[in-house]
Amino acid sequence: MCDLMTALKLDQPKTSRHLASLRKCGLLLDERRGKWVYYRLHPDLPEWARGVISLTADHNPGYYSDSLKRLQDSQNSRVCC
Repeated sequence: MCDLMTALKLDQPKTSRHLASLRKCGLLLDERRGKWVYYRLHPDLPEWARGVISLTADHNPGYYSDSLKRLQDSQNSRVCC
């Protein structure tokens, strides 16, 4: 969640709420490994849902590129919450 918080510039409670909602809807799966939790798109996500995600990404390149840049910068400096 730390990487998501950094990339999206959201606080921990808001990030947790969003991730919980996405899990509850069946869009995300999570896996706990020690103290870390890893998230991924549900592999059985319907094709129409994958299409919505792709279209959203395609039509918001600035948002995604800015978020990815923040994520890469934080991973390079490895400063985390």
